[in-house]
Amino acid sequence: MDTNAVLYQDLEKILVTREEIAKSVKELGQKLTEKFRGESPVFICILKGASVFFTDLIREIDVPLTTDFMVVSSYGSSTKTTGVVKIVKDLDKPVVGKHVVLVEDIVDSGMTLSYLKKVFANREAASVSIVTLLDKPARRRVELNVDYSCFNIPDAFVVGYGLDYDEKYRNLPDIGVLHPRIYEN
Repeated sequence: MDTNAVLYQDLEKILVTREEIAKSVKELGQKLTEKFRGESPVFICILKGASVFFTDLIREIDVPLTTDFMVVSSYGSSTKTTGVVKIVKDLDKPVVGKHVVLVEDIVDSGMTLSYLKKVFANREAASVSIVTLLDKPARRRVELNVDYSCFNIPDAFVVGYGLDYDEKYRNLPDIGVLHPRIYEN
């Protein structure tokens, strides 16, 4: 997609280019290959936002892994978390004794992943690792250790490469800062 495309007109600026994303995802895939060599981890995609990142990432990992998917909500159609985490779609198989890798698009308040870490500890996972495309530590509301992230970003509302605002902009190949005129009333 050309950066002159209609969707790019809603951005203040491009924060991370598609080339930077591809390079970082490849490097992260190599790190995860080393970490899980000799293991068979379960990579769990937190839908919908992480789907693009998840798909690219697992193709860069050279270990026998399995995948599963969850839908977890704390935002609705808002730009701010409600603070209430709700599992909308749960896993298809148990994770007892498995190394679980939660793959998220962005860690913001940390509330969703903090909640999920507890859920998987209660489900007796052997370990729980957090992998995110974007980490926004300035917005953290809970103590949370992110094991791997591709990019630390400033406190801005971002879209693209799977991240959305009200289900739009997921198809942008770059990550951009959404212009406030789009979401402020």
